[in-house]
Order: sequence, then structure tokens, then C-alpha cells
Amino acid sequence: MTSRFDELKSLNTHLKFHHIEGEAFRPFGKVLKGYDVSSLMDYVKEKTGIPEEGNVYIASVPEMESDPVKKDFQNDVYGEFPVQVGYCNGRNSNLNGLEFHKGSEINVAVTDMILLLGSVQDITEDRTYVSNNLSAFYLPEGTVIEMYGTTLHLAPCKTSDNGFKCIVVLPQGTNTELEEGSPKDPLLLMKNKWVLAHPDNKRMIDRGAHPGIRGENLEIYYR
Repeated sequence: MTSRFDELKSLNTHLKFHHIEGEAFRPFGKVLKGYDVSSLMDYVKEKTGIPEEGNVYIASVPEMESDPVKKDFQNDVYGEFPVQVGYCNGRNSNLNGLEFHKGSEINVAVTDMILLLGSVQDITEDRTYVSNNLSAFYLPEGTVIEMYGTTLHLAPCKTSDNGFKCIVVLPQGTNTELEEGSPKDPLLLMKNKWVLAHPDNKRMIDRGAHPGIRGENLEIYYR
């Protein structure tokens, strides 16, 4: 019997397509085991919706941050540095852009989902990135991962018409509005959020994102 991963891999031969549990993920992060995320997943499943189009991202949700696992993540992964817990839900199936943070990001796959990942080291001196350097990773529902601060990523991609739901943990204050900004770095779009947009993503560019991705606006296929 063909697994969902094998099926998706067969549909996406244009990508370097991997399972998150494989060795290919090692440069980008690690799978976290032994954390009870069941209550967080129940909250996102029952209390949050998926928009008809695009994605919704809420950086900090007090009800989610009251869950005991927040402190576990904060102590174990961030060395007691304050974190925020929120979610990203949507119907995205394209690359559209890439971001990175100074600090790890934890994702919990509330549904099956796919991440397109790359390395900040592949951003050139003229602040561009070639999309065919990216790798795709399949995360089954319930997977918990840490992505390192050197990992380029953005919103997950869906694996079905139902869309995706993902829990997001980041250093406190990440993805909030800048107070001053940095004239020396056009990639800095929000607090602790550096962004490269694909030229197809006019909405992100209109918000001030640097149009630095070259190549195809990669798409995930499913059935």
C-alpha cells in the first residue's frame, strides 16, 4: 500500500522531496520527541479556522501560551528565553517567499503539511536566492520540529484541498511591527523577520519585502 509520503513524492518530481524524519533534514533542524502537544493541537483543531483564500498567522495566542508545553519548549529549546505561541493556517501551495529569524522556530503539524526549506548561506551578496536550491519536506500530522535560525522557510504548503494548520513557536516579539528598522538591510521586514519575496508575490512586495527570489515560484501538487 502506497504511503501518503510516497504518493506526494511521485507527484512532485520537480522538487527534492524528502520525509522530515530523513537525513536530509539534519542541516535545517531536528524532529523533537517527547513533548505533549495534544492540548495545543486540540485548540487549533477546534478553535481556529482556515481562510477561504491565502493564509492567516497569529503570532501570540494567550490560551495557547497557558499550556504547560510552552514552558518545556522555552526551557529546553530556547534556554529560558521568552517565547510566543501562535498558529498559521491556510491554503498555500506555492513558495511565494522565504524568511529567517535570529533564533529557532518550532512547528507542530496539526495537519499533514509540506515545508520548502533552504539555507541562509545560499543568499548571495546582492541579496538574491535561487529557488531551485530549496528542498521540500513532508510532515505528517503530529510532527514537532525545530528549525534552526539559518533555515529559510515561510508558510507551510497544503497536502489536500482542506488546507493546513500549524502551531508556531518563536522568540517573543518576532513578527511584530518594527519601531525603527535598518536602512542597511532591506531584508528586515518586521521584528526578527528577514524576508525575500518571489516577484509573483505582489502583496508581500507591496508591504515592503525585498523581491530577491530568482527562478520558479515552486508549487506543491497533490490529489
